[in-house]
Amino acid sequence: MERISDKKRIVIKLGTSTLAHSTGKLNIRKMTSLVRVLADLQNSGKELVIVSSGAIGLGVGKLGLKARPSDTPSKQACAAVGQCELMYMYDNLFDEYGITVAQILLTKTILEKNNVVNTFEKLISMGVVPIVNENDTVAIDELELEIGENDSLSAMVANLAKADLLIILSDIDGLFSSDPHTDKTAKLIPVVEKIDHHIEEIAGGAGSSLGTGGMATKINAAKIATESGIDMIIMNGKNPEMLYDLFEDIPVGTLFKANK
Repeated sequence: MERISDKKRIVIKLGTSTLAHSTGKLNIRKMTSLVRVLADLQNSGKELVIVSSGAIGLGVGKLGLKARPSDTPSKQACAAVGQCELMYMYDNLFDEYGITVAQILLTKTILEKNNVVNTFEKLISMGVVPIVNENDTVAIDELELEIGENDSLSAMVANLAKADLLIILSDIDGLFSSDPHTDKTAKLIPVVEKIDHHIEEIAGGAGSSLGTGGMATKINAAKIATESGIDMIIMNGKNPEMLYDLFEDIPVGTLFKANK
């Protein structure tokens, strides 16, 4: 059986709750720690692609808004402001470790074009870490539907980038037998061999106040990834150093096994 430590090309999806405080302002301590671990993994020979949420949430904080706006133009404005701050931080933090990052903004239309595959291949071959987001300033599907598109987007990116593994860092330890926020007897499910009706049924719940995703969108991402032959893991992003455990084959979070 293939081990997690054998995986080479990894897509890591970072949720808003992993990057920002509840205020919407950047969580500098967590992001600094996260980038340090990711840079170390890149230095160890892993090929990383990051799918990053957080642009709208950071824009909310940067603009001093009290809450995430409900109208599409305001969300687009927040995304435009927040995307600048997000990439500025990534560029500065990764640069401390001598790693170059690149920004890739995607739309569903662009996702259907083969030249995206060539872009990923060239950047990765040059040792660059691509940082991907939905282009929320012009693409309004995610903004209007509130479907947590970056979870699904990360699975699509994993397919395009020909990844060996997709990791979704969230504010929960993995998939539980029931909602751990309301049920103290809920147990973590360490491995999901197949996504069936039961798995979909227990994956309810909304995301954080700054993000749009929930467990249901992560299960949808798992379906896309596993059907593409890619393993996926949901784990808590609270302590980025848990990624070291993961790549030392210590079980972390919930592993969704690829259909092979």
